[in-house]
Amino acid sequence: MSGAQAAPAVRGIVFDKDGTLFDFAATWEAWAVAFLLRAAEGDAARAQQVGAQIGFDFAARRFARDSIVIAGTPGEVATALAPHFPDTAPDALLAMLNDEAAQAPQQEAVPLRAFLQALRDRGLRLGLATNDAEAPARLHLERANVTDLFDFVAGFDSGHGGKPEPGQLRAFCAAMGLEPAEVVMVGDSLHDLHAGKAAGMRTLGVLTGLAEREDLAPDADAVLPDIGHIPAWLDGLAPA
Repeated sequence: MSGAQAAPAVRGIVFDKDGTLFDFAATWEAWAVAFLLRAAEGDAARAQQVGAQIGFDFAARRFARDSIVIAGTPGEVATALAPHFPDTAPDALLAMLNDEAAQAPQQEAVPLRAFLQALRDRGLRLGLATNDAEAPARLHLERANVTDLFDFVAGFDSGHGGKPEPGQLRAFCAAMGLEPAEVVMVGDSLHDLHAGKAAGMRTLGVLTGLAEREDLAPDADAVLPDIGHIPAWLDGLAPA
């Protein structure tokens, strides 16, 4: 009999939101267009110029893979944009970002209600850790009719910090009474995977954001096409 100790059984999963539960491009490209036009008071040429500063091609409606919007917090995005809107107070700019985020359309990566209920039926505790603000994150979950399936929801402004720091994930473990080794962090960016590793969790990458498999693979236990493949991955784990 091998002396190697099996990993503990998975008892909880923490999900990133954008690019993980929801397709990133479908949501945030529409948000960027709406926000930039609003902030630039309808001036498309200025929207194009400012968009370039956050890695967004306004004309092509496309984010660069290194855009600050992909993994940054609204506060970090607002800081990057502030020099371009000197007549707008920083708090007002952040409020505008969050308001447009709350209205952004959401395209589910998979039918979320059935998917999450199936995970709950396995006895798993579920959490959300996003670098979005908590209020729009909760609105997005409500619109998808899945709020009740989450035991824990944290945004960058919920008091635990943002990713890649592990504060949100440690707070989930504390709230659920779980050890980090019993939890999996699922996300579409290196911020998600680095936070999971820092918290002592297993990590899964998904390809419904803008990162490629080769970007995520070095920091993930596995990279899946989307979250719908998680049940099969769980079934393939060695028993504890």
